[in-house]
Amino acid sequence: MSRLISRMLDLPPAVATDLEYQTDLAAPMPDGAVLLATRVAPRGGEGLPILLIRSPYVSRGRKADLMSRLLAERGYQVVFQNCRGTFGSTGAFEPFKNEREDGLATLQWLATQPWFSGSVAMFGLSYYGYVQLASGAGAPAHLKALMPQMAASRVYDVLRGEPMRLDGVLSWLYTTYSGHAAASLLDRTRATMRRNRALRTGFQHLPVGEADQAALGRTIGFYQDVVRYGRPDDDLWAATDNAKHVPGIQAPVHFLAGWHDFFLRDELADYQALREAGKNPYLTIGPWTHASLPGIKAGLRHSLQWFDAHLRGNHGALRSAPVQVCVTGADTWIDLPSWPPLSTPTVRHLRAGGRLSTEPPAGQVQPSRYRYDPADPTPGLGGAVIQGGGARDNRKLEDRPDVLTFTSDPVPPDTTIMGTVTVSLHARSTLDHTDFFARLCDVAPKGTSTNLCDGIVRLHRGGTQQITIQLTPTAHCFKPGHRIRLQISSGAHPMYNRNPGTGEPLTTATAMRPADQEIFHDAAHPSAIILPIV
Repeated sequence: MSRLISRMLDLPPAVATDLEYQTDLAAPMPDGAVLLATRVAPRGGEGLPILLIRSPYVSRGRKADLMSRLLAERGYQVVFQNCRGTFGSTGAFEPFKNEREDGLATLQWLATQPWFSGSVAMFGLSYYGYVQLASGAGAPAHLKALMPQMAASRVYDVLRGEPMRLDGVLSWLYTTYSGHAAASLLDRTRATMRRNRALRTGFQHLPVGEADQAALGRTIGFYQDVVRYGRPDDDLWAATDNAKHVPGIQAPVHFLAGWHDFFLRDELADYQALREAGKNPYLTIGPWTHASLPGIKAGLRHSLQWFDAHLRGNHGALRSAPVQVCVTGADTWIDLPSWPPLSTPTVRHLRAGGRLSTEPPAGQVQPSRYRYDPADPTPGLGGAVIQGGGARDNRKLEDRPDVLTFTSDPVPPDTTIMGTVTVSLHARSTLDHTDFFARLCDVAPKGTSTNLCDGIVRLHRGGTQQITIQLTPTAHCFKPGHRIRLQISSGAHPMYNRNPGTGEPLTTATAMRPADQEIFHDAAHPSAIILPIV
């Protein structure tokens, strides 16, 4: 089975198949908690480099989990530790709160073990990547490399934000707290169906403050904190924000990100923080959604190269360019010295009749209008979600009356954008409390409209105003005959929680008010999209 999975994941050949296991290794924490781990290594491999994986999701078990086994077969000692309060590790599980202190204590504990080899790296994606960035600064010198994948040092934007990422937080909540085991293929199929039904129920439920009860049948304290604390400087988020520590990381870092991953913006902020601190982090960005199989395969491949270079001294395993990104549309990978590359901000103006033009508007024209009704919220389609995310044909979404589109003429051959796309709107709403969602799409000659990147703002005052929406970064080539399209709407449910229009707190809001929206595109109100063209 391990050999078959290795082929599926395009891994290099195993160098060891006779593995030894040590279970329930106890790492004491300074506050008295004890975290348990399993060590998996080639038999007699006490001198091999160590890969540390810290997880709140998967039990270390009596034998190796699959990932630990695959890594150990490639010549590493793997220590798989369960975070505090999970699977036998003592203390209370307070998501994201204790990972810096526990990670640093675990790194120190490794140095006291008889099989300690003097070289340690950390591995993993999502929460497993967050714990790497949390404990990287101030780590002992034997931490030689980090490989955070689809992860960042802070979680406010991916769990709460404004508006709240309802799909992300409820999906994470279900994964973490449902407790549903799935051993056989039939069990896993049933578990997936049960999960999808539960999440659909949670997504539709109002008030949002009771969505945990609707989806899981019980109230989860962490979820209640998420919906209660809405500002990034609230105690909950300040305690889980490790961005201030990132510049102090000394171990070499290779970030692996996805264009359709909800961690992308914050992961790039961590990359930039290390650059500004004088470090030379590596960065790989592919066309992946969060924790998708192609991203996992790429993460394993790049991790083994990174560890080979920094734990074994084989620096020839590294590529010469520190940054490598996939340019969608052209479906090609390019090397860069840093991100983002130099680009020219190029303006495309919104015009009457749903046009997107290089020419600014002239005179007075009527604004484009639509009505947003939270009782029938504009659905999300594709994008940075786990189930059904990524690049999708948006034509069905664009047929809705609550979605405006502005489309260009066919672009010059091989028009390529790289960086952050910005939308500047002159807008008016009949409500003080409303959202505006913007999405960039590539329209093919046959009409397929494929989403590239998007962004949203939540407003708390009415009237006519100019608003700026930062879309997530992208790298895309518009091929000959293709057109640029901008979508404007007031929601993407359940990617983001619907705005009920009343201004009431998430915890209690059930009433809903429709909003009549206007987007201006005349000489006095020149709405536009700004593209970073290279």
